[in-house]
Amino acid sequence: MFRGNYPAKVDEKGRLKLPSAFKQLTDAQNVTKFYITSYDGKSAQIWPLPAWEEFEKKLAANIHDAAVKNYVKWTSTYGQEVEIDNQSRLTLPQHLREKASLTAEVAVIGMTKYVEVKNEAMLQQELDARPVTDEDHQKLAAL
Repeated sequence: MFRGNYPAKVDEKGRLKLPSAFKQLTDAQNVTKFYITSYDGKSAQIWPLPAWEEFEKKLAANIHDAAVKNYVKWTSTYGQEVEIDNQSRLTLPQHLREKASLTAEVAVIGMTKYVEVKNEAMLQQELDARPVTDEDHQKLAAL
């Protein structure tokens, strides 16, 4: 499981070095290919390709649902399969880098099955705008 927040930088060629804690997890599963995508253009999701393919099967089974179709359209628009290089770097798709402002300081956040990459300033604004509420706590307690 991916967890935690690791500050990082995206270099001038659009490459992000996968934090070592996350790299260890993917190495343990022999993962070298990833699917990088977004459902909103505000952040990048980095999925180990096997995990994305598993999720994709669920999407495919429900492709006639309007919400699923919309999600697939967004994730396909921003999506790109990439391979990690020998220095643990992944190249973020240019269109997504530009749209989500992933060009310098970023936060690399573990989201259990995937890693989210978000512009550091935009992440702080998002956290400030939507704190965890009592309703959220109630939903979590029901899990």
